[in-house]
Amino acid sequence: MKIGVLGAGSIAGKMAATIARTPGAEAYAVASRSMEKAEAFAEKYGFQKACGGYEAMLSDPEVELVYIATPHSHHYDHMKLCIQHKKPFLCEKSFTLNARQAREIQTMAREEGVFGCEALWTRFLPSRTIIKELMDSGIVGRVTSLSADLSYAVSGKERIFRPELGGGALLDLGVYCLNFAFMCFGHEVERVETAASLTSSGVDGMENTTLFFRDGSMAALSNSVFVRSDRHGALYGDKGYILVDNMNNPKVISVYDAKDQLLRRVDVPEQITGYEYELEACMKAVREGRLETEEMPLSETVFVMEMMDELRRRWGMTFPQER
Repeated sequence: MKIGVLGAGSIAGKMAATIARTPGAEAYAVASRSMEKAEAFAEKYGFQKACGGYEAMLSDPEVELVYIATPHSHHYDHMKLCIQHKKPFLCEKSFTLNARQAREIQTMAREEGVFGCEALWTRFLPSRTIIKELMDSGIVGRVTSLSADLSYAVSGKERIFRPELGGGALLDLGVYCLNFAFMCFGHEVERVETAASLTSSGVDGMENTTLFFRDGSMAALSNSVFVRSDRHGALYGDKGYILVDNMNNPKVISVYDAKDQLLRRVDVPEQITGYEYELEACMKAVREGRLETEEMPLSETVFVMEMMDELRRRWGMTFPQER
């Protein structure tokens, strides 16, 4: 399948490296606002075509799937362009700035019969199935508590502090913790408690959120753009607990009993970059004529965006586009 990459930044480079090693995927075209940048990217990653403009690539009938790798603030417009050109798309997280935009994209894609998916890679990784099987097995008893911390010292990146680009910890990091909680405990959130420290530019620099679910389960989540955390995820049951060494991209999942004795260690399969799973799922769905993936349907994306909207509302945080 001929893949077009919209955007030529660092995350686009990671997907390009994935495409090169994924069976059935072809590095066909890359588009950037700068032809010079597009040509440099195409040469570096072996793409056949370089386009100095997004519509130039989307107008190419050879492009079969578009990966959108632009800043959060541009996703909405670029997905609309894909839909207008009838191009299936895989859009980097955060899908949009808010739930209103996500719902609009969902409706437009369905009405026009265009495939769409959020590139939330943790939804596609083998670790998702491994964790669910361990939870369902009862090896640690009934799991009612979860914790997840994903923090990176990325305060040196200018876009992180620019509200007009959808900056802040939530859309970059918090989205992973929320998805981790919803993958494990479902959607039945009964109550939310949250607090954030906003930067001088008005975006969230760090936050803590606790989700209380109707079945009595609880998820404690934290994120920061100022520090490097251990990135651990943990699920606690009445007979033991499950530790995930990196909740964003697990390598090892360990199971302990109530006496802290190691019961089982599961090594997650080797990968190219981890992006191959979402790419393969999207290619399969497009080939089969489906408009969504099973792993990350647009309804799930909208649900997570609605939760992030609610968190920002409580923090008093808005993006310029929303005013």
